[in-house]
Amino acid sequence: MSFFSFELDPALAADPVFDLHRRGKMTMSATIPLASRDDLSLAYTPGVARVCEAIAEDESLYADYTWTSNTVAVVTDGSAVLGLGNIGPKAAMPVMEGKSVLFKQFGGVDSIPIVLDTQDVEGIIATVKAMAPSFGGINLEDISAPRCFEIERRLDAELDIPVFHDDQHGTAVVTLAALRNAAKLLGRSFGDLRVVVSGAGAAGVAITNTLMAAGVQGANMIVVDSRGIIHAERGDLNGMKAELGAVTNVSGRTGGIAEALIGADVLVGVSGGNIPEEALTGMAPGAIIFALANPTPEVPPAIAHRYAAIVATGRSDFPNQINNVLAFPGIFRGALDVRATTITDRMKVAAADAIAAIVADDLRPEAIVPSPLDPRVAPAVAAAVAAAAIEDGVARRTATPAPAQTRQSV
Repeated sequence: MSFFSFELDPALAADPVFDLHRRGKMTMSATIPLASRDDLSLAYTPGVARVCEAIAEDESLYADYTWTSNTVAVVTDGSAVLGLGNIGPKAAMPVMEGKSVLFKQFGGVDSIPIVLDTQDVEGIIATVKAMAPSFGGINLEDISAPRCFEIERRLDAELDIPVFHDDQHGTAVVTLAALRNAAKLLGRSFGDLRVVVSGAGAAGVAITNTLMAAGVQGANMIVVDSRGIIHAERGDLNGMKAELGAVTNVSGRTGGIAEALIGADVLVGVSGGNIPEEALTGMAPGAIIFALANPTPEVPPAIAHRYAAIVATGRSDFPNQINNVLAFPGIFRGALDVRATTITDRMKVAAADAIAAIVADDLRPEAIVPSPLDPRVAPAVAAAVAAAAIEDGVARRTATPAPAQTRQSV
């Protein structure tokens, strides 16, 4: 019997998960009253024509007098959804709706979930570029590697609004925050950490680059993919993996995950695979293990604790959840507030440092990052990101806007 057959519908109706998702998790509300003829004449014709004419004459007014100053597109092709894989655009929509709800709840950012019925790189780029004038930023989501790298790079270069692939950079930002605090708690020099990243997909590449941007030496980093350690002499590397091979593992270590972990201080797992316990025995004493695959970590926490002083996962039922919601609402809030044209490495590192600082005075092995529900996180991240954007010269306004007058949704 098909899972989606009519006969099972009563059972689905009784399931609280399906009940919560029925008819979607979000809606649209007006911010203005439409109760009189005057209301209509101001919101629509003839009043709206004056605003249109002003924007036509001076496009810099566009963000001030439309929703674009606070609205992000959440875009996917459904090719790499959570741990479910290539399930397609329609099956991805519940995740995109959820992301939009998180944007609003934690960052006060409006967003529209958009699922594209194409997995062609050029088709995705062309579609996003064509609809970009409707938004102040683009959040790419659940697009598989290696296509995601080209899509983000091209859109970032060709659009004048922030483009951010959260599966890459959101994960990297929170991982950096957690590793900053783990090193501080253990009295380690962050820049001297020997780090192994297991997985060279979207998250693995971004984590590696972000850690190096924050001060970890490339010579001390090793990336492992499904074929083993990435090194410059491997003949099967192309694209982003070749770039990683040129700047990491300068000693040219070869082999698999066990060889990579010999003497390692840190293991960051973003591969979705299984790392055998035997491979962990070569790690340095008092190691740090972030096993971030969901729903099944690469190393079960109970085993990880045998070899590591600090353990983190991507799950909410274990301590130290590395959760993207700590990053993306505040990052976009800060970028939108200063109308940034892009999101720079400095902005990402600033976001990570802001997240880390939330719990810096109360660090414990089981609390190296704040809770995703901590209300301090998004405002702190937004402020840090806005300041970094101004410092990097990518902000079109040099002060965050005053809070808008509160208007009741209708």
